[in-house]
Amino acid sequence: MPQRAKGPRLYWHDAKGKWVIRDTGRPETSTGTADRSAAEAALAAYITARDRPTAPSHADQFLIAQALDLYGREHAPTTKAPWRIAYAIEGLLPFWGTLPVSAIKGETCRRYARQRGLSDGTVRRELGVLRAALTHCAREGYLLTAPPVTLPAAPAPRDRWLTRGEAAKLLWAAWRAREIRKGVPTGKRTMKHLAKFILVDLYTGTRKEALLALRFSPHIGGGYVDTVNGVMYRRGEGQRESRKRQPPARLPDRLLAHLRRWERNGQTWVVEYHGSRCGDIKTAWAAACEAAGLEGVTPHTLRHTAITWALQRGASLWDASGYFGASVETIERVYGHHSPQHQESARRAMDSR
Repeated sequence: MPQRAKGPRLYWHDAKGKWVIRDTGRPETSTGTADRSAAEAALAAYITARDRPTAPSHADQFLIAQALDLYGREHAPTTKAPWRIAYAIEGLLPFWGTLPVSAIKGETCRRYARQRGLSDGTVRRELGVLRAALTHCAREGYLLTAPPVTLPAAPAPRDRWLTRGEAAKLLWAAWRAREIRKGVPTGKRTMKHLAKFILVDLYTGTRKEALLALRFSPHIGGGYVDTVNGVMYRRGEGQRESRKRQPPARLPDRLLAHLRRWERNGQTWVVEYHGSRCGDIKTAWAAACEAAGLEGVTPHTLRHTAITWALQRGASLWDASGYFGASVETIERVYGHHSPQHQESARRAMDSR
């Protein structure tokens, strides 16, 4: 009985004094180093290059798992949130991994949606990653043609926003929260960082990741607040513009007064937890919503609220678009009906004799 192929592996070559790579059916390849760690890195690069197609393949000769792997290796690291692509690939692989690209049809996409059993929005995002992976492989010359991927219908945009009373309850719940030890409040505030997050977001509508990365001085990892000139720079130095725009915003006087006070008190980050950057607000957010009696509210609801309030107070669609970093079309389609000018000329025309 023939022996099973061992696959690519490292082998110490005494005559060369270096590690080499041996692979069944292929010539021996030198790593060029005697260091084990460097040799392992060379082995990983060898495996990646060996499995990469050398010429465009037909759809029936190219596995979907290959397309997702290439997309995850080559494109995901260049994005701002590679983990989102990783989550989508993790959900796609059990169903699609062993199928060729030619198996992608409207029926198989709908069957995937039924088997996944998640919301249309989640399935749409995952299949969007599959479509992007195929487009990437076709553009890079791995795949001759990319078949269309059928996505579920886009869900209606969320119109959940907070009234002033709900916002006050949420803000107060976060501000007054106290640490509890052995069932007894200690008097120490534990969610002041969340209260500051809520306050800044209600005034600026900044997305969560950008807001948590804000400092009071310029830095590479995110934006900063210029308290002298009263401007928030949501995007950090050297960060490229993405589809979710992050334009600078002039700060309202009321918010600017708070920010200047926080800076004088020694804060480095706009949202700070025990003197350090706050990584996430998931736990504190859930506790504050429960204390305030609010359901179906996420941190992104604060952005909806800020835009809605701005239009209700008479902000123009153009100014709202520039201030919040959303297109005029999106502002008009999702929030336009909150503006007092919405359909006003038509209403006056129908009201006239």
